[in-house]
Amino acid sequence: DARSGAKVLVKITKWPEGNKKPEGIITEILGYKGDVGLDINCIMANHKIPFAFSKEVIEASEKIDTIVHEDPKRWDLRDLQMVTIDGEDAKDLDDAVSGRKLPNGNYELGVHIADVSHYVTSGQPIDNEAYKRGTSVYLVDRVVPMLPERLSNGICSLNPRLNRLTQSCVMEISPEGRVVNYQISQSIIKTTERMTYDAVNQMIAGDKDTLEKYAKIVDSVKIMVEIHHILEAMRKQRGAIDFDTVEAKIIVNEKGLPIEIRKRSRGIAERMIESFMLEANETVATHFEAHGLPFIYRIHEQPKADRLQRFIYFAATFGMQIEGTSNGIDQKVLQAFMKKIKGQPGEMVLSTMLLRSMQQARYSENNEGHFGLAAENYTHFTSPIRRYPDLLVHRLIREIGAGKIPANLLQKWEEKIPEIAEHSSHRERRAVDAEREVEKMKKAEFMEEHVDEEFEGIIASVTRFGMFIELENTIEGLVHISTLKGDYFTYHERMLALIGERT
Repeated sequence: DARSGAKVLVKITKWPEGNKKPEGIITEILGYKGDVGLDINCIMANHKIPFAFSKEVIEASEKIDTIVHEDPKRWDLRDLQMVTIDGEDAKDLDDAVSGRKLPNGNYELGVHIADVSHYVTSGQPIDNEAYKRGTSVYLVDRVVPMLPERLSNGICSLNPRLNRLTQSCVMEISPEGRVVNYQISQSIIKTTERMTYDAVNQMIAGDKDTLEKYAKIVDSVKIMVEIHHILEAMRKQRGAIDFDTVEAKIIVNEKGLPIEIRKRSRGIAERMIESFMLEANETVATHFEAHGLPFIYRIHEQPKADRLQRFIYFAATFGMQIEGTSNGIDQKVLQAFMKKIKGQPGEMVLSTMLLRSMQQARYSENNEGHFGLAAENYTHFTSPIRRYPDLLVHRLIREIGAGKIPANLLQKWEEKIPEIAEHSSHRERRAVDAEREVEKMKKAEFMEEHVDEEFEGIIASVTRFGMFIELENTIEGLVHISTLKGDYFTYHERMLALIGERT
């Protein structure tokens, strides 16, 4: 029943021959001209991102028991003071954190993650759909979730002061930032408070009203900030590279039109949660590696030689010498380089070029380490509501993480993990591509209102067909070579420069 003016998906039944046009069947109506969100629907359709859950999946989610039952086998951590810290608008709270100082001078850091694997059984409709999706996709005005809302915003969300089933990784950390002891176990928790990044940042800054409002958690937040600084210093010392990339937050109105674009801030609270998640991910990966068990790792390989060589040449044009060769470079060298360029005029372009010379992180059954984090063992364990590999890691902890394991179970996972790793990497790429495309489109829509206005910007990159300029609000635009009048410009690839023959 599609009418004129509809945007539709068509399955081709007859390809064009001679002067005949192709024929096909309309399989889905994406919307009509002027519909809110139609532009994003089209990008989703192009990337084959699903619009809704099937009836079978919704029915399966409705059958899930949403009462948390007592289980003597679970580690009961309900007396432990812990909080969730998320963005203002987050609905799926999948991680809670706790911290305390131990009598021996060490610290205890607890990372407690929603036990999605308790509710989502392998091979059942919800699991099959989650595997197919691979990840949640975040598209400016909407989230395309990996799991149905009844799970992601309901029983799996660690809402305050409610009993929730979790998998906990509790680590004893020395003042030097080493994990000297840990326990990974199924647990039951009850969070003390649902905090936002803004509120925690205000507490850290000493805001009197916020400190009064959350008086009962002030001490544990202070201790967690101490733990964060210890972990950050440890990672820096071993050579982790912090690119500190700037992300844009696009605000749209009820018609889906962008009305504001601002940089996402990363205060101490944001960095602290990131720090704790990194530590839990490493600890879980180290456990499986140490026991020689089949596992899914998050790997980030050494940069490729040709890309690194290009970067070394480029840095030299800024008068920057980089120790090491394109065949092997130490993270500490790159870390020192990042420190050296901080606040310099070329900082943005040099850090962008270094980032581009890196390989993409991916999932693998083989442990190749994580170059960017300078970590020997790394995985994704902390977001099972929105990433399939994390859900798999929870399953592996449950099935083979402890005790005597039957050989047939080990073999089953050894055979299954490579396929899951490859599929999850593809799905992650699909999500990133769709997210970038939507972001670019919304940025272009935003700038439509500013045609003929003048802005100051930075040359972010140069190509043989022109140069890309980045504005303060992260928006990039191309100045095409054909608009550079009064000279003939030659492209110098090594220097990433367009040089005029006369001027």
